[in-house]
Amino acid sequence: MSTIVSRLDITQIFCDVDDFCKQWESLWQQVPQLPSTTGEHRSKSRMCLSEVMTIVIAFHGSSYRTFKDFYTLHVLPGWRGAFPNLVSYTRFVELMPWCLMLLCCFLHTRTGEITGISFIDSTPINVCHNCRAHAHKVFKGLVKWGKNSVGWHFGFKLHLIINDCGELLAFKLTPANVDDRKPVPDMTKDLIGNASCFKSAERKGALAQLFGDRGYVSQKLFEELYERGVELVTKPKKKMKNRLVKLIDKILLRKRAVIESVNDHLKNICQIEHSRHRSPFNFLVNLMAGLTAYTYLPKKPSIDIYPKDLPALPPAIF
Repeated sequence: MSTIVSRLDITQIFCDVDDFCKQWESLWQQVPQLPSTTGEHRSKSRMCLSEVMTIVIAFHGSSYRTFKDFYTLHVLPGWRGAFPNLVSYTRFVELMPWCLMLLCCFLHTRTGEITGISFIDSTPINVCHNCRAHAHKVFKGLVKWGKNSVGWHFGFKLHLIINDCGELLAFKLTPANVDDRKPVPDMTKDLIGNASCFKSAERKGALAQLFGDRGYVSQKLFEELYERGVELVTKPKKKMKNRLVKLIDKILLRKRAVIESVNDHLKNICQIEHSRHRSPFNFLVNLMAGLTAYTYLPKKPSIDIYPKDLPALPPAIF
């Protein structure tokens, strides 16, 4: 393989994707199918879905800025031996929406381990420059205006939950004007305080902790999550009264910036955001493939909060 895609192990990705697709096909064949009409001819593409998915994921681990350059300049001339049934670029773009459902399912198999410590944040996904928002038609009726600490943006908002190792635990895509707190209950349904899933022995039996910024401050949301075994920890707003916070929680709140680094990796390395989309389906394929490519990065932003060779530290704070 060329050094262009050195960030990812393409062979490993294809093996994982192909095994998943074969398992899916075996289950799909067990579902009763609609009877075909007399004389009906069902055509089949030369490329299988696992090959399409692998190439799309590989693009998000490459240094190419456009998929067209990646496919025409790198895949077609260099990957013919690995993919003997390659089609033209135009035909490949037509095949991409067909792998959307499988990409979504495959991405859910790539989520990380629940360690008991997780971070939540949202990041804008712009679909065009703000000055062209009035003329934008591709996502008409799907996107909205939103505002954050940086300014106004037009498009979607990607909500993420990661663990302390930088692995994805949950994600959700909403219009940009959706409140950050709204999708939290649905995203945290699997983040249950289970003693057997925590790394640190001192944390066994404790509540799962979810760290967020001031945008997640809500007494109602805190109580709802607490009843489900998840403790929401945020910094207080400027006009709120100070309250006692455990030392380890203060340390983890300062480490919350790790999810900002994850957002940076997703946008600048995995390229989940650009303004060249001409179809909502291909936009979703691009997003799912970018998130999947991130799960294969050999080095992810992470924090190390567990004491090593420091016996003088009191274990109670961990």
